[in-house]
Amino acid sequence: MCPVAVSFAGDGAYINFETPQVHPITLTPDGSRLLAVNTADGRLEVFDVTGDGVAAPVWIASVPVGVDPVSVRALSKDRAWVVNHISDTVSVVDLEAMNVVATLRTLDEPCDVVFAGTPLRAFVSCSQANAVQVFDPGKPEQAPVTVPILGEDPRALAVSADGSKVYAAIFESGNGTTILGGGSSGDGTIVFPKNVVNDPLGPYGGVNPPPNRGSEFLPPINPDLPPPPGVGLIVRKSVEGRWFDDNEGDWTELVSGALADHSDRPVGWDLPDRDVAVIDTATLEVTYLHRLMNLCMSLAVHPTTGEVTVVGTDATNEIRFEPNIQGRFLRVNLALADPTGSAATVRDLNPHLTYDKPRIAPELRPQAIGDPRGIAWNAEGTRGYIVGKGSNNVVVVDGAGVRIAGPFVVGEGPSGVVLSEDGGALYILNHFENSISVLTRLDGDALVESARTLLSFDPTPEAIRTGRKHLYDTHRNSGLGHIACASCHVDARMDRLAWDLGDPAGEMKEFNQNCLPVFDNACEDFHPMKGPMMTQTLQDIIGKEPHHWRGDRDGIEEFAGAFVQLQGGDRPLKGSDMQEFEDFLATIHFPPNPFRNLDNSLPEDLPLPGHHATGRFKNQGGLEEGDPLPSGNARRALDRYRRGLMDDGVIDCVSCHTLPTGMGSNLRRVSNRFEDFPIGPNGEKHHAVTSLDGSTNKAIKIPHLRNLYEKVGCDFTLAENASGFGFIHDGSVDSIARFVDEPIFRMRNDQEVADFVAFMLSFSGSDLPVGGNNNFRELRGPDSQDAHAAVGVQVTLNSTNHRDLATRQHLGQLRRLADRGAVGLIGKGVQGGIARGYVLVERHQVQSDREGEVVRFRDLAASAADGNELTFTVVASGTQTRLGVDRDLDGYLDRDELDAGCNPADPESHPGDGGCR
Repeated sequence: MCPVAVSFAGDGAYINFETPQVHPITLTPDGSRLLAVNTADGRLEVFDVTGDGVAAPVWIASVPVGVDPVSVRALSKDRAWVVNHISDTVSVVDLEAMNVVATLRTLDEPCDVVFAGTPLRAFVSCSQANAVQVFDPGKPEQAPVTVPILGEDPRALAVSADGSKVYAAIFESGNGTTILGGGSSGDGTIVFPKNVVNDPLGPYGGVNPPPNRGSEFLPPINPDLPPPPGVGLIVRKSVEGRWFDDNEGDWTELVSGALADHSDRPVGWDLPDRDVAVIDTATLEVTYLHRLMNLCMSLAVHPTTGEVTVVGTDATNEIRFEPNIQGRFLRVNLALADPTGSAATVRDLNPHLTYDKPRIAPELRPQAIGDPRGIAWNAEGTRGYIVGKGSNNVVVVDGAGVRIAGPFVVGEGPSGVVLSEDGGALYILNHFENSISVLTRLDGDALVESARTLLSFDPTPEAIRTGRKHLYDTHRNSGLGHIACASCHVDARMDRLAWDLGDPAGEMKEFNQNCLPVFDNACEDFHPMKGPMMTQTLQDIIGKEPHHWRGDRDGIEEFAGAFVQLQGGDRPLKGSDMQEFEDFLATIHFPPNPFRNLDNSLPEDLPLPGHHATGRFKNQGGLEEGDPLPSGNARRALDRYRRGLMDDGVIDCVSCHTLPTGMGSNLRRVSNRFEDFPIGPNGEKHHAVTSLDGSTNKAIKIPHLRNLYEKVGCDFTLAENASGFGFIHDGSVDSIARFVDEPIFRMRNDQEVADFVAFMLSFSGSDLPVGGNNNFRELRGPDSQDAHAAVGVQVTLNSTNHRDLATRQHLGQLRRLADRGAVGLIGKGVQGGIARGYVLVERHQVQSDREGEVVRFRDLAASAADGNELTFTVVASGTQTRLGVDRDLDGYLDRDELDAGCNPADPESHPGDGGCR
């Protein structure tokens, strides 16, 4: 069957987690087959590349794996391991049978796999769990060894030439910046951290906000503005280990020195800025490479020097005010680091840029590379090839990492690159286009795209394919060609940094939002000098307006100007472009919550490693500051959240943070009743803003609580932190425990703190009580666009385990969840030598991929055997028909189409009216 480009948007048939690929393309060791993950379709694509190196790869097979596969590596010429990010599994694929023969469970959000060591072991990075798991490929059923990684989000992996070291790139490694508290009202609402920016012992004698150019502000403050609010301040660690702001103010004594307690830090506090974990494959001991960049996106080992080469981006977020960083707030870098950690060289992959102005001529912008996601070296180490996911191109560097050629244009969203053994062909997987580009060398270092082939099927809805460019494309909407919205909102998520994007020359904006309806407190107008604000996720933001931490943007349409003011583009996006952008953003879901139980219920005994007591109750016999918290009961916390008058003994948490999102309601009080706040002219909904948070701005949108577990890593009870930023709008509250321990919240003991930490970690996933329209203590809130905790769970059955009691019980639990409609359940595998698909349609009944064939679930499971393995996968409700039995949703089941000589991956190819053959 020939690959066909198809796009459709069936309601609920496609769930977009906007999952990034990590190592999506590889060759088998003998070089005969090219393997590529089809993330959108949940499959491994297999191609023959034994022909002419300039020709398009010849498609052989498409093997169903897990939900959102992101990486593939070949263990041998007939075995491949595929990493499924949402499924939390690794699929072991037999490349002769073209079937999954084993499924390995991993910790949350696996990203990559490599094979190394003596004896040979498989190393799997698990990003959300901050760990690498080690499996025995010969005994994959054995429990893995877990190696903790002291950093946030280890993803891409590489192996030293001798196999003695595995290198893990820490994606959210940080860049040595952190926040100093400042501007808190001091009214007892939020008392942590101290207002150290206001401290007279600081370099500015307590002036807040301090100047950013000598004793002045640049740009100068608009004389018509009222005095700016006191705010926090971002500082960055120098090579010498000192902490400076953007005006060379030295805060070292108050950050890590003898006066560190003035910023609520311990003496000696530090951000080690670990960028790459170095794992000894013999002992599993871990060391680290430091201070390379902020986001470590991909890496490879230099074949001759042994250097660890890392591509990614670094941010200049310590520089204040939008006009000063317009179009140039980021660098795209290549680091070459000695694996011993003794030395590193960091090179700018855009050496033609001087960054002295926010824009260059439009015809020069395509020279830039942006959002680098893959790197590969030739065997001699004389040439390296780096792909830019945002710039849709590839550049060439020499053995020292100096860019010498390119860029060369490829397809949309390149995220992986592999070089043929003879170096004659470069294969690049274009994620957004779902295609493979083949590049070959002309004279010198010039490359030409000799072929481009589509993967076998792309179910991505048109709204996603059309709108993605407005998030990722660095050439289209930036002044220098190397940045985009996704430079900070990485993969529609966060860079884990705070930015001060205020403008001293700006103007006041009148407050026009929905001030919290429970009270009559007036929300203040918006001052343009707003102070540092954490980058927010773009997951499920449409229909949950207003935007920004302060709620100062009515809807996504008001960000059209940011393409000029922040990114340095020539003009704001047109209304039609912003509509495309909005339609795309509206598709993005939160992934399954890793802390929920399999049935999506809240955990009642959740271990809390890495979460520590604040010492609030130590004088009542409680834990000391820094002691580990006990396990938490999220269900018990939910009761207190709804009925405990936790907020100063006056209101409940849920009165502001409605369920299931944690956002404010879109209701307003009119006399003695509540009614919807009017929908805006662009369809935006106005959810509540509060004036009661007691921090640096007196109008703060009540934030959702669904991604708090992605923000951990800052904890001032510890001397070393993985992140310089924590919670609330400016990241100044270091931990969840610290926030719920603020005096305004009526916590009674450390166990209750632990319960609330467990609940905050488990918040996303819905299936929570909802409020009403006229109950001011528990108002109705918006729905959440997220996923059931079981989505992605997999079980592969064979001759042995289909009789195993524990396996049968686990499979029975999955079937019952599907019976209730909470999820879908599909089966995929080889039966009688041919690929088959199944979907659970009702209790105990399974529809096969042939129209007239319905079997009992128990009988299907019992038919699994070695050579006829079956893999059952839990999928989001509404997607099971497409993923199980009707791939192209043309109404004709897959095997029926194949039996008729039709293509089940092409809705125009079907047996209707006697077609095909």
